[in-house]
Amino acid sequence: MTFQDFDFHRDIAKGVKIAGFKEPSPIQKEAIPIIAAGNDLVGQAHTGTGKTAAFGLPMMDMIAKGQIERALVITPTRELATQVSDELYHLGRFAGIRTLTVYGGVGYGRQIALIHKGVQIVVATPGRLKDLYRKGKIDVFNPEIVVLDEADEMLDMGFLDDIKEIFEYIPQNRQTLLFSATMPTPIKQLADQILYQPEFISVVGDEATTNNIIDQRYFVINESQRDETIVQLLEAENFNKCLIFCRMKREVDRLTEHLQAMGFAASGLHGDMEQIERETVVKSYRRAQTKILVATDVAARGLDVKDVTHVFNYHIPFDPQSYVHRIGRTGRAGKSGQAITLVTTEEFRELQRIQKEVGAEMRLDTLVVGDGSLSQESIDFMIQKLEETAIHPHIDKALQSLSRMDQGTFIKKALSYMLSEGQSGTGFQIGYDASEVEHMLHEHQQDQKQTGSNKRKKRRR
Repeated sequence: MTFQDFDFHRDIAKGVKIAGFKEPSPIQKEAIPIIAAGNDLVGQAHTGTGKTAAFGLPMMDMIAKGQIERALVITPTRELATQVSDELYHLGRFAGIRTLTVYGGVGYGRQIALIHKGVQIVVATPGRLKDLYRKGKIDVFNPEIVVLDEADEMLDMGFLDDIKEIFEYIPQNRQTLLFSATMPTPIKQLADQILYQPEFISVVGDEATTNNIIDQRYFVINESQRDETIVQLLEAENFNKCLIFCRMKREVDRLTEHLQAMGFAASGLHGDMEQIERETVVKSYRRAQTKILVATDVAARGLDVKDVTHVFNYHIPFDPQSYVHRIGRTGRAGKSGQAITLVTTEEFRELQRIQKEVGAEMRLDTLVVGDGSLSQESIDFMIQKLEETAIHPHIDKALQSLSRMDQGTFIKKALSYMLSEGQSGTGFQIGYDASEVEHMLHEHQQDQKQTGSNKRKKRRR
């Protein structure tokens, strides 16, 4: 099947050809005929599967053929709204179809003026769109097709009530399309409320699975080694663009500054940034002027950037679904991708839970840095560090416990431990191997049992 089989208006077909589209993706094959027939639709598909063209092409084809005049697309984030608007513009520009992006953080005036001038497609975020309708500023805009994109993300971000209110302002005689990666109960209930006898399609298979062309690895490290491990991996991995996920905004800022200080072209993205700064960062990343983007889960929602070869989890995500969404930023359009997660032994059980729930094939990995030789520079550096180190007040007590080890062996092991912790310029290993991980997990379990035993004894007293 090719796009010629859809019999699009010649100007829409030209946009498809210029964009380089040849064979439709699965979501496009199934959705386009349903939408072109005028039916409501619920489509289950992830970001990056060609959803925008799936609803955008038949929608613009109807505009080009004079069958409808206006369409509305609602997206959860400003970044996604901009991406959708840009793609619709490029596909529909030969038909003269005008698109407008509407979101908060900027003035109302220009957005209202352009809507009154007669744009055909508005791509909007829920908050700003609700305000414009509520204040009666865009009563003239009555879309005949409404698309709700990334509906589950809107639910997660608390926009469900805004969506319900928006649909109170929109004419009832409309065609409604809802797209979502997952189908939680509130989204199913919303679909029942706003759609009329919809057709259902799904191209995600089992929701709780990860892309099998993504090579998923993890490194077991000490908490203090996260920054150094990320730096070494960035130097060792051959990436085009990469995403580094952090849990908190302050981690994004700190890690971004650290990577920049190490000479990497890195930028941060999180919710506390000003809108114009967010737009600048995303534009630079999309154009590959910035190769490394450090972001929180919320900031990266709806972010669809081509050619992301690597996703790094600086911290393990809070839940399995977040893991699926994170690593799904790579391995797009049939290309392979790399997903690398950093974990400590304390977090290892959580990693195993995620692995089991999403059915991911993750493999333990290590990275040897340097050639293993010990240079004079490294020795001098180590001696300097030793001279600067204050003697711990309880070191004599620790030495008494080392009676089974002679002094010479102890000194060699202590210095070797320093080197294994990652002094630059020496050969050392990033990440613990399988036997070391097994030993550390056993010790961790024993510590937990001992702690539990001590607590029970205290309760008995």
